[in-house]
Amino acid sequence: MEIKKRKILFVVQYPENVSPGQRFRFELYKELLENNGFVITTSSFFHKRGYNIIHKQGFLFSKLWELCKGYIRRTILLLSINKYGYIFLQREAAPLGPPLFEWIYTKILKKKVILDFDDAIWMNHISEHNSVALAFKNVNKVGKICKWAYKISCGNEYLCNYARKYNNNVIYNPTCVDTENRHNILTNHDISRVTIGWTGSFSTLKYLEQVIPILQRLQEKYDFDIKIICNQQPDFELKNIEYIEWKEQNETIELAKCQIGLMPLTNDEWSEGKCGFKLIQYLSLEIPAVSSPVGVNKKIIEHGVNGFLCNSKEDWFNSIEKLILDVELRKQMGREGRKKIREHYSLQSNQSNFLAIFS
Repeated sequence: MEIKKRKILFVVQYPENVSPGQRFRFELYKELLENNGFVITTSSFFHKRGYNIIHKQGFLFSKLWELCKGYIRRTILLLSINKYGYIFLQREAAPLGPPLFEWIYTKILKKKVILDFDDAIWMNHISEHNSVALAFKNVNKVGKICKWAYKISCGNEYLCNYARKYNNNVIYNPTCVDTENRHNILTNHDISRVTIGWTGSFSTLKYLEQVIPILQRLQEKYDFDIKIICNQQPDFELKNIEYIEWKEQNETIELAKCQIGLMPLTNDEWSEGKCGFKLIQYLSLEIPAVSSPVGVNKKIIEHGVNGFLCNSKEDWFNSIEKLILDVELRKQMGREGRKKIREHYSLQSNQSNFLAIFS
């Protein structure tokens, strides 16, 4: 029985090493769990081919086939699920339809399900390339899964407060980075030409559009570079812009070549559920950040200390301009930012909190 308790099944959406939400919310802790005697098995709904096409435009029949294969995998998984002590469920067992698998896990098989999420997943929010799927997206199931779960792990207090409406056993588990072994490259501020950077997926490029006019104005006065790290090339009318295709192997190295990081957001419920991961990445590399004052951003960024929070277009212009012109300010803010991440958003600071989930 004791051996069974130490076995964890991670029920996730995507294969390992591709999704930031998975990589930094639990894949980051695999070695820690193994060193503490846990045995880990991961079961993804989509395999690599499915992941590679699911967010692309078109491929309707291929997407339907990948969905069918995912449901088959989930059904077969039921045959072996009893050997695990814990099921760590990232968001949901299947992307569409009712919470059938979650109901079987908790009500029939009586498993300890730990639900983890880092977005406002109870909202109807879906990729523009999969708008048809919206008709089959069952957001009402989130509350039910919260109610059935043994514990709930959430990436910020806004998400925690939602989960507490259904379950008292909620743990604040911030998204973290490994500041010793991976996010350990510090940017060089002693350069003659500043690079302003942004990193993220294609689905969040729309937020960056807000600051394009500000960057265009700044380019009329100053000579600087812009670096976009993404899994889709943007189409912005900017000078000196460099697109870097996101790859796990290069993300930290490329980001560390930037001296200023951007994280604009819209002020809405979906953005409130964001966990500020861009800011965590920037600050961990001593890159001061300029951000919208939305959700957890207001907790991560201490205005004037490790970055700036901007309420207006002029705020954005003035804040970025200050950082372009003042190398000593960038250095000081960078040091304060890394200190903040090491103390509150690092693998090293969150180890005991994460291990406590499995108790």
